[in-house]
Amino acid sequence: MAISLRGPAPRHRAEGAGYPAEVTAETSAPAPAKPAALLVGVTITVLAGAAMTGWGIYDMITGLTGDSAALGRSEYGGAVLLLMGLLPLLAGRALLRLRRWGRTPAVLTNSLFLAVAYFMWGGSGPMPALAPVAAVVGLVGVVSLLTPGVTAVLYRP
Repeated sequence: MAISLRGPAPRHRAEGAGYPAEVTAETSAPAPAKPAALLVGVTITVLAGAAMTGWGIYDMITGLTGDSAALGRSEYGGAVLLLMGLLPLLAGRALLRLRRWGRTPAVLTNSLFLAVAYFMWGGSGPMPALAPVAAVVGLVGVVSLLTPGVTAVLYRP
C-alpha cells in the first residue's frame, strides 16, 4: 500500500454542481450603485490632486532650468507639491472603489479650497474675483462627500 505525502486528491465538482441555476458570478455580489454626489466629490478631489501634482512637476522642472540660487527651494517645493498631489489622486481612486478610507483625505483636500479662497480674497489682480469660485468648489466637494447617500454606500455592512 502506497502512502501519499500530498494528502487526498482534490475532488473536482462539475460546473454548477451544488448551486442553483440562477446563481452566477454576476448575480452573487452586485456592486452598489455609486451616488452622483460621490462622483462629484471624486471629480473635484482628483482635479485638485492632478493640479497639485502638475504644479509640483512644473516647479521641479523650472527649478532645474532656472536660477541656480533658487534650485533647492524650487526642487523642495516641487517635491512637496508632488507628494501632496498624489494623496488626493489615491483618495479619489479609493472612493471609486468604495473604500471608506479615501473620504478623509478627499474631504481634507476639498476643505483646503476654503483656505486658498480666503487668501485669494486678500490678493491682487484677478485673485479676489476667483476667490468665490474656489470657495464654492471647496464647499461643493466637502458637502458632496459628506451626504447621507455617500456615507451609506461607503459604510455599508
